[in-house]
Amino acid sequence: MFFPRKRTLKGLIHIEGVALPVRVALDLASGHYYSLSARRITLRLPVTAGESMIREYLHIVQEWVVQQFEKQPTYREAYLGKQFQNGDVVVVGERRYTLSLNYKDRVTSTAKLVGDTIWLELNENLNHWQRTRTAKTLLSRIVAKDFQAEISRRVEEMNARTFRQPIQSVNLKYNHSNWGSCSRSGNVNLSTRLLFAPRPVQDYVILHELAHLVEMNHSDRFWALVERFMPNYNEAEKWLKANRAKCDF
Repeated sequence: MFFPRKRTLKGLIHIEGVALPVRVALDLASGHYYSLSARRITLRLPVTAGESMIREYLHIVQEWVVQQFEKQPTYREAYLGKQFQNGDVVVVGERRYTLSLNYKDRVTSTAKLVGDTIWLELNENLNHWQRTRTAKTLLSRIVAKDFQAEISRRVEEMNARTFRQPIQSVNLKYNHSNWGSCSRSGNVNLSTRLLFAPRPVQDYVILHELAHLVEMNHSDRFWALVERFMPNYNEAEKWLKANRAKCDF
């Protein structure tokens, strides 16, 4: 029996006047499925789906995404967030950056830090959603470099006071799925979004990831390690849950 090949198409939905891209995956699975993350809207349909069926489900996805934006402000901000303006001041912790924003007819978008000014050049052909996403990604990259030495020092100092485990690297990444992660090889990764949190909350996440160098799980032994050095860690957990949407560029 012959089955058409799996393929991926690009679709569009419109919310509040903004065109948002949808990844339409056609595969051998039966039925339909759609999902939303801070980075992508996905619609999965059977590989036999025709144009009319795809249009019908894009309309359904559009209505569903509107509902999700109401339930999860973080996602709405990711897709329909503010448009950055020339002269904006970006406050990250105790540091303030002035934004010099220009739109150019170029394929790539770039950013650089000169003093306390971030020079941001965006492709003028990007749509609303692409501009917001690109600007946030570039800002995160620049701010990560500016904070790298300080955060690395704090991780090393806390490790020296607590678990004293080998650390291969400390990395700041624009991660939305978690606040931090740790690998068995000793790579400690922290989200740049954590830089918007109070210092005690940052310390908790650093301690949490360092504890994984001893226990690569969330067992009772792991939480006992965390509590040993930070008995009130639950307060930091509560802060992160309550303020997740506020921690972003």
